[in-house]
Amino acid sequence: MDGYRGPTLSGKLTLEAAHNDGDVFDYRAIHNTITTAGLAALAALAVVDVGGTGWDYIAIGTSTATATALGGELASSGGTRRGGANVTGTRVTTDETNDTGQWTTTFTFTGSCSVTEAGIFDAAAAGSMLASQSFAALNVASSDTLAITWKVQMTA
Repeated sequence: MDGYRGPTLSGKLTLEAAHNDGDVFDYRAIHNTITTAGLAALAALAVVDVGGTGWDYIAIGTSTATATALGGELASSGGTRRGGANVTGTRVTTDETNDTGQWTTTFTFTGSCSVTEAGIFDAAAAGSMLASQSFAALNVASSDTLAITWKVQMTA
């Protein structure tokens, strides 16, 4: 349709890395990429006959995110691939009431690595990735934590 402009999505990823004494050593706020697979999954959620699954997993990795997956996904503490049980999803207000989905989780590291990517998923393994972002290396050591807050806002 000429002139039609539908809803748009925009996202922001906040990373806060801290040592085990609580001292924050790295903080970043980054705009992220909404994936085409995520848009298709959102459309499925809107259509009752098609169904769909909401997103309640955040993953991190050590490579570069593609359009559908992380390039080098890391295992989180406890051996699970993604933060799932500890991911808190809520709706918050940015401009209009409940116009933003927000997810939060914290990863605790048992060794050193360079985190360079993150994504939001709808399953503990594989699944659809709603949003992702690759970024400059965030170097963590054993016992460090990485708190992630991810917001995706829908605007008309």
